[in-house]
Amino acid sequence: MLKFAILAALILALVLSLTTGCGSQRTNVSDLLGLWEGKIEYPGLELRIAFRITEGEDNQLQAVLLRPDQTDEAVEATNVVLDGSHLRMEFEDLPAIFEGDFDQKSKQIEGEWTQGERTLSTTLASVKEVSHLARPQTPIPPYPYVEEDVEFVNENAGAHLAGTVTLPNDAEQVPAVVLISGAGAQDRDGTILAHRPFRVIADYLTRRGVAVLRYDDRGAGASTGDRMQATSADYADDALAGVEFLRNYPGIDPQKVGLLGHSEGGTIAMLAAAASPSVAFIVMLGTPGLPGMEYNLQFEESTGRALGQNDEQLAAKRAFQERVLKIVSSATDLEKARKQLQGIYSEIPAVSDAQVSATIDHILSPWFRFNLSFDPSKTLQQVRCPVLAIFGELDVQVPPEGNLKAIQSALERAGNPSYRVVEMPQLNHFFQTAKTGSPLEYGKIEETISLQVLELIYDWIREQMGSDSQSVGQ
Repeated sequence: MLKFAILAALILALVLSLTTGCGSQRTNVSDLLGLWEGKIEYPGLELRIAFRITEGEDNQLQAVLLRPDQTDEAVEATNVVLDGSHLRMEFEDLPAIFEGDFDQKSKQIEGEWTQGERTLSTTLASVKEVSHLARPQTPIPPYPYVEEDVEFVNENAGAHLAGTVTLPNDAEQVPAVVLISGAGAQDRDGTILAHRPFRVIADYLTRRGVAVLRYDDRGAGASTGDRMQATSADYADDALAGVEFLRNYPGIDPQKVGLLGHSEGGTIAMLAAAASPSVAFIVMLGTPGLPGMEYNLQFEESTGRALGQNDEQLAAKRAFQERVLKIVSSATDLEKARKQLQGIYSEIPAVSDAQVSATIDHILSPWFRFNLSFDPSKTLQQVRCPVLAIFGELDVQVPPEGNLKAIQSALERAGNPSYRVVEMPQLNHFFQTAKTGSPLEYGKIEETISLQVLELIYDWIREQMGSDSQSVGQ
């Protein structure tokens, strides 16, 4: 799905590159000590980065990167060099580099941030503290339930998956659910723009008697495993490993373990449920129902329109994407397809060879080709467990138009005895109450996930699983 390529650029990855000359005027180390904050502007998105610069032993500068609009995690610089007025900070764990020049007159650092193959400029200003976005739904300990960090294994893939189980106090045979994230390598909280939707969902359900397992995706956070060759079907194996883990977890009813997936996570959930009768139910939030080719073209148009592109631009982009996807979908010789795609992308002005190469690597990856050829309706017709599918009226990434009907029709044709497909008004792709549904709103909205959606999920699980659990710790 092309949604990953765009959203990773818009929300999760922010790829950047730079070149900056060295200043001739020498900067005192004392001028740089403290907290510096700047903004990175990408088309349709503005995020803050900040650096805490200190002086260590032997007068060596040290730095820590903060990304307050994305995560609470701090990343230590592996190398900090001041040459005259030119500052260079390297972060091998990302990997990323900041380079800039300190201006004595403005007392600011003019520079650029490098991560991957693209570039965004920023101006760093000295600040006393870095403010954090308001996220009132994020739960704060102590919790009225048990929380335990765990590890389980997908033996077939050799992936060790690290996660967190939240379990009602004194649990006896309670239902449980495994949470599955959407496209891209995400942590167990599904963290995006300082929102932690999976932590919010886990807290809400566990307070009401439903155990929850959320985990770092394969190859992300504390989880291991190869993502380079993995597809949604491989991630379904990871989810099933989570189901089996919960089925053997003390206090959980092994017959009442289900899956809840957001976006591509819903695709993974349906694949897992079709493959194993151990899955007691699935909940799909904002999950595509259209075949891969049709959905990708819809996604490009709907997100492009939300980001302000006009009809002429959208038509041109669709024509371009149809050419690209036709080559990818019919490719039997990947090297031949690569050369054809290079020819097409060479028509785009001001795009570097490195950017073209990275894009082609992505769309020729097993993951992308799998999703391009995937037809959700065929898989849903093999699902026999109860299904809840929820769509946001304002979702521009997985619009209800077409996708809702496709899922509903597939479940009808399958004769599934217990399913519900719902469209929720005024909600975006992350099920926040929104004005337009545009990705530009995600970080600006304080609500992480609509209370109505949380209530619907819990009530439906309780109804399907016959749970008599009571709310606690409200």
